[in-house]
Amino acid sequence: MALPAIAPYSMPGAADLPRNKIAWTPEPRRAVLLIHDMQRYFVDAFTQGQSPVTELVANIQRLRAHCTKLGIPVVYSAQPPDQTPEQRGLQLDFWGKGLRGGPEQKQKIIDALAPAEGDILLTKWRYSAFRNTRLMEVMREQGRDQLIICGIYAHIGCLQTASDGSMSEVRPFLVADAVADFSREKHQLALDYASQLVAFVTSTQQLIDALPLSESTPAVSREQLRADVAELLMESATAIGEDDNLLERGMDSIRLMSLVERWRQHGTEVSFVELAERPTLTDWYSLLAAKQPVTPSARASS
Repeated sequence: MALPAIAPYSMPGAADLPRNKIAWTPEPRRAVLLIHDMQRYFVDAFTQGQSPVTELVANIQRLRAHCTKLGIPVVYSAQPPDQTPEQRGLQLDFWGKGLRGGPEQKQKIIDALAPAEGDILLTKWRYSAFRNTRLMEVMREQGRDQLIICGIYAHIGCLQTASDGSMSEVRPFLVADAVADFSREKHQLALDYASQLVAFVTSTQQLIDALPLSESTPAVSREQLRADVAELLMESATAIGEDDNLLERGMDSIRLMSLVERWRQHGTEVSFVELAERPTLTDWYSLLAAKQPVTPSARASS
C-alpha cells in the first residue's frame, strides 16, 4: 500500500483547463492560500527534476509570493507520522500505516516551500484539510470565504478539501498547474470534477492576473525579488544568501532574460547587463529600488 512511483507527465496548461460551470472572482480580502501536503515524503514519489513536480514547486512559489504581498494568509497542511489505528481511521484500509517515523526531513514541508514566519501550519488527519483541523475556524475568524488550493495530490486531498469547503459555503479555487497527481489522467479527473461540481479551476497566471497589486504597492519588493530568483534556481528562498554570487549558483543568461522580462511587465526596466554586472540579491534590490516607477501615492507624499 505504499505510494506509487510517479512517472513524469506534462503539467496541464491553460489550453487544457476545463470549462468552469461557475464564474467566481478571487478577492484578496476574502481569500486564504492553502499549500496542501507538500511534505518530502509525498513529493519524493515524483521523478525529481522533471514535470510535473518542477512546475508544481515553481508555481506554488509564485502563488505564495503574490499572496503574501497582498496580505492573503498562507496555510500549510501536513500529515503526522506514526498515527495510531484510531487516528488513521479508514485510511488504514486504503493506504496502510502511512507516513512513518525516521528522518525528520521526510516529514517536513520541502525546503523550497518552507513556511515563513506568520504562516499557519495545520496537522492534517484525513483527505480533507478541513476535517479535525482549525482551517474553517481560521477562515471564519478572519472573515474569509475563498480558499486557493495548491499542492498534492490533486484527485485525493486537494479535491476532497475543495468538495468539503464548498459544502460549508467556502468558495474553492483549484489551481490546475499548482497541483499534481499520480498520473495525467488522475490530474485531469480532479480538474474536470472540480470545475463542474465544487470549485473554480484556474491556472497560476490567471489567478495572479485576477489578484492585481494596488498602485501603492512597489512593483518589485524585496520578498518578490527573492521569490523570483528562488523560483528560477529551483531553490528555497531562505537558502540564498543576500551577497551570494547568483551567476555561480546557476543564474544563466536565459534565466537572467526571464527576470528582465518579468520585471518589465511589473513596470520596472532593468537590463541584462546591469544584472550580470552585479549578481547578488543585495545589488539587485538596490538596482530595482532605484528604478521603481513612482506611484501616484508616492508623488503625493514627496
